Amino acid sequence: MTDAQPWSEQSGVLVLPGGATVRGRRIGAAASPADFALLLAPGPEPTWSYRRIRWPDFWVPVDRADALDALRVALRRAQDGERVEVACRGGVGRTGTALAALAILDGLPVERAVPWVRAGYHPKAVETPWQRRWLRRVS
Repeated sequence: MTDAQPWSEQSGVLVLPGGATVRGRRIGAAASPADFALLLAPGPEPTWSYRRIRWPDFWVPVDRADALDALRVALRRAQDGERVEVACRGGVGRTGTALAALAILDGLPVERAVPWVRAGYHPKAVETPWQRRWLRRVS
């Protein structure tokens, strides 16, 4: 467990099934610092630790194994009490898909992941049928 402070704002912050918190947002949007960011699109680099994965807008990650590894790293860090965020250009489709994937990796049944992320994060999270299909292969 780290000595990380809790999020100073609650906008975009979700509590995963196991109790860890993660934040979703747009890359470049003003936000309080995180301890680790999973970046899903090109854009400004945060001043905190981050990992960027190649994930085209409206699609799925280019490298499935790399994306799953990055998601597992993000989940472990969140479970250790770090402030972890996930961000893409718009903060909806790719970010929502990644947040749903984190929930699946944390124990949420696959069939509940899309409704869960839409209810707790953004009503249009997980924008495409292929993103929903990709989530079925996460666990």
